[in-house]
Amino acid sequence: MTVKPRTRKWYLVAHIVSAGAWIGIDAVLGILVCTALLSDDATVVATSLRALPLFAVWPMLTAAVLTLATGVVLGLGTRYGLVRFWWVAVKLAVNVLTALLILVALRPGIAEATAHPEGLLYPVVVAPALLLFAGVLSVFKPWGRIRKESHDPARGSARSNNRPDQALRNGRRGRGPEPVGARR
Repeated sequence: MTVKPRTRKWYLVAHIVSAGAWIGIDAVLGILVCTALLSDDATVVATSLRALPLFAVWPMLTAAVLTLATGVVLGLGTRYGLVRFWWVAVKLAVNVLTALLILVALRPGIAEATAHPEGLLYPVVVAPALLLFAGVLSVFKPWGRIRKESHDPARGSARSNNRPDQALRNGRRGRGPEPVGARR
């Protein structure tokens, strides 16, 4: 599947915006949790804890799913693929893992946050760190391909004489066979 360049750009914009929204929602969650932990005013603590469910689960999960969906379309529609390069596969794994953690760990933890808000410090630190890591992977694209392209030496040597581009790679430009004793 290939995506036209203009369509790819729109998916890329949607991917960046949804990831940015996800990071923003994580920042709001962090501010609310830190405010609840550090404030001496009982009203401020209560208000912060009441606001947590508004940001913590469904908006964050929506941003995570949008990031995942647009990332899958970009992966399938571009030369990077979903599991062709390590950096794409790791980003995919980070996205799926954090989306699952929102459902499995964060959603139940919000109910307990009114009694123990310090229990939310872990997601407030880990989730933005993972999202930052995914963003860095997008920019630097480290580690290369997951599987190196394999060439069968038996097949390659028989075909190399018949391939017109092989002469260009060897610097011969199709001038016929190399003379015996010629220097390279």
